[in-house]
Amino acid sequence: MVRTIGKAQEPKPKRKGELAAKGEPTAAEKRRARQIEGKRTVILEAALKLFAQFGVHGASLDQIAMLADVSKTNLLYYFSNKDELYKAVLQRILDVWVDPLEHFTADKSPEQAISEYVRAKLAVSRDHSSESKLFCMEVMQGAPLMLGQLQHPLKEKVDLKVKVIEGWIERGALSPVDPYHLIFTIWATTQHYADFGTQIEALTGKSLGDPGFFEETCSNICNLLLSGIIPRD
Repeated sequence: MVRTIGKAQEPKPKRKGELAAKGEPTAAEKRRARQIEGKRTVILEAALKLFAQFGVHGASLDQIAMLADVSKTNLLYYFSNKDELYKAVLQRILDVWVDPLEHFTADKSPEQAISEYVRAKLAVSRDHSSESKLFCMEVMQGAPLMLGQLQHPLKEKVDLKVKVIEGWIERGALSPVDPYHLIFTIWATTQHYADFGTQIEALTGKSLGDPGFFEETCSNICNLLLSGIIPRD
């Protein structure tokens, strides 16, 4: 449970079940819940920006509170310490990272599924570059606060998609390839455009924010991947 530091500036949100026991929440209670969630989101976004720029040890709660335009006391009402805030940011990142895997489904052809997945991952690199950089930073440090999530929710999701790829191979729709290495290759290629975006822009004068360059990048990655793994007639 999140503890309150000093005088609470806002009433605590009700615990799960309390509203249900009293019937449907009132309009005021719904509005209050939206305000609380909105404040949490602002704090998380400020924390993400500073953690991605300075790392968890380089960013302070004072800096995060200032960027979020809240008092440090108010921040500590939502997150009791920096580790708790950092873990909440990482969880949001993992959700963004895992969601595109839903494009791998057995009812699709490998060409369709892989092309959709590449596009979705490039969109993550374009729209969530700070999340991508922080995720990379955490993993390169040995994922001290995220290892459990990588070993369970992410691994479970990836293992399911590996079975989909194995099914394509068994049907002859995909050349024999290690499914894990295929997924890792897609991750490495697409995430490069977030983690090394500055280098890409320096060399090409373009970024994924340019719609034309985004489509060109997507097309080239898909061609490089699919030309090597789709069986030739």
